[in-house]
Amino acid sequence: MRAVVQRITTGKVIVENEVVGEIGKGLLVYLGVGEDDTEADLDYIVNKVAGLRIFEDENEKMNLSVQDVEGDILAISQFTLYGDARKGKRPSFTDAASPQVGDQLYRKFIDRTTKMGIKTQSGVFGAHMMVEYVNDGPVTILLDSTKLF
Repeated sequence: MRAVVQRITTGKVIVENEVVGEIGKGLLVYLGVGEDDTEADLDYIVNKVAGLRIFEDENEKMNLSVQDVEGDILAISQFTLYGDARKGKRPSFTDAASPQVGDQLYRKFIDRTTKMGIKTQSGVFGAHMMVEYVNDGPVTILLDSTKLF
């Protein structure tokens, strides 16, 4: 499982000209599910995202998590995180999970972060989405449950 995590001051996702998810201060999480991902991969990403210390403390050091600052999460499914463009110019997405598996683990991510007390908004799985946000810092972190990076 892969995630691109961005610290944001505001964000929203629009589907068919309708805002379907919107947050203030928090994290924008683009979530990609791989074909071999399991509940263990999900656990790793959920715990990493919830505990990632990328918000500044009183000394302006990145030392606080989204939970510490009572921030929100805007979760966006993004199978293209598994795009492989090493050969040619057209990426291959064969390492991405099937839509059924991807949707299931994406929904579980949302459910688990919500149960942790983090207000979590989301896009619509499989839909064409427009994502608007202000990256704070900018701060962008890449996560991979296989610890590739």
